Amino acid sequence: MSIARIFVPRDATALALGADGVAQAIVDTARARGLDVELVRNGSRGMFWLEPLVEVAIDGAGAQDGKRIGYGPVRAADVAGLFDAGFLHGGAHALRLGVVEELDWFGKQERLCFGRVGVTDPLAVADYVAHGGYRGLRNALAMTGAEIVQAVTDSGLRGRGGAAFPTGIKWNTVLATDSEQKYVVCNADEGDSGTFSDRMLMEGDPLCLVEGMTIAGIAVGAAQGYIYLRSEYPHAYRALNAAIANAYEAGWLGADVGGSGRRFDLEVRLGAGAYICGEETSLLESLEGKRGQVRFKPPLPAIKGLFGRPTVINNVISFASVPIVLDRGAAFYRDYGVGRSRGTLPIQLAGNLKRTGLVEKAFGVTLRELLYDWGGGSLSGRPIRAVQVGGPLGAYLPESQFDTVLDYEAFAAVGAMLGHGGIVAFDDTVDLLEQARYAMEFCAAESCGKCTPCRIGSTRGVEVIERIRSNVDREKNLALLDDLCHTMRHGSLCALGGLTPDPVVSALKHFPEDFS
Repeated sequence: MSIARIFVPRDATALALGADGVAQAIVDTARARGLDVELVRNGSRGMFWLEPLVEVAIDGAGAQDGKRIGYGPVRAADVAGLFDAGFLHGGAHALRLGVVEELDWFGKQERLCFGRVGVTDPLAVADYVAHGGYRGLRNALAMTGAEIVQAVTDSGLRGRGGAAFPTGIKWNTVLATDSEQKYVVCNADEGDSGTFSDRMLMEGDPLCLVEGMTIAGIAVGAAQGYIYLRSEYPHAYRALNAAIANAYEAGWLGADVGGSGRRFDLEVRLGAGAYICGEETSLLESLEGKRGQVRFKPPLPAIKGLFGRPTVINNVISFASVPIVLDRGAAFYRDYGVGRSRGTLPIQLAGNLKRTGLVEKAFGVTLRELLYDWGGGSLSGRPIRAVQVGGPLGAYLPESQFDTVLDYEAFAAVGAMLGHGGIVAFDDTVDLLEQARYAMEFCAAESCGKCTPCRIGSTRGVEVIERIRSNVDREKNLALLDDLCHTMRHGSLCALGGLTPDPVVSALKHFPEDFS
């Protein structure tokens, strides 16, 4: 008698929508009917409007090729009806979606980083290896550090955390700096509004991050790594610790990585909820047990980072992109993308959209395609008036700029930034003056307080926008706001104060009617 494999996500989004209840209902119903099932708690496929998404494979079908029948969104109350419809054999039901990877949502994606997310058991090393895991690290162990760094450099990979700095250059600096102790640190303090790709990967394929960080350690000569995780990610925290423990048990971490005789140890450390600790030097201060405040640069963390030692600091998606570069080669990765933006970007669709979730695309897709082909237009049915890309410090883009392609230089040319790839959509009821005020208020609340332009400027910014809203000396205060934004942009120590003017200035430029 065949045993059906049923996949129910353990991703935080699915859990918030009742996935645990669905999983329990499946187990209870199968037991009551005398049916043998294997329940796998996988990651999310990224189609949030269909969560909880239940997938079914029989006799192992779909375990390797990913062809599984999906049903969604499933509620616990739907489970009995699914069993009645024969869903264990792919039976017809109102919630039946068909083969998941043949859905339009997947058809035009290029899933490199997220190729295993939603497919495998996130914590099972054997499942990870069966789906191509650790091939990149195996190749890296047969190379010199300089050869690994050169491969990363040749791939064109740039930091996915927002700054887009070439990853290979950063690694080469650490490699070339003499020190008895070096560190690898992952910035998993994903605090930007509308972003969740780091969380999804850590919950849905944590071993990919572990492998990427291990490759970094082998490349630069670092034996110790830390994942700095935001405290608001309890599910990711548990998944990472379990995955790390399993990697140690399987010999992929510790004193003899992959039987190579080379050491790499990895730990997870929780932040304390400060947005500023997403800035790399504040993160290092916090990791050392100090108050999270920005450091002066130079020296760069690559030369004098954690505990004063050379340190590689990259974002989750940056590290997660490395295994495929070492597995498939630099040219394979570089062939995706446009211009100087190579590879793929996990794009997070949020806000007023019918279909929110994660899309992984090669650089070169337009905002309009993402908003309408994948996002399905606004949930409210009203026109999309503006989108904010790159988190709470990102510029607001009007409809006239929706044909801008996702490319670091193309966005910079229109006064915007890609940041972490988060896109938040607003319909025509949005008040851009209020959004500009929120940007200043957010900066005031999250400033570390070390520099005056950020600490005081943001507070004054809220006051000036309040006066504009009240029509008090409007023209005078508009000029004052422009001057204040200039001071913050050029006088702040880090990107928090330096980028806060972007949403304000873009709102003023593209939506002046909201300030009248």
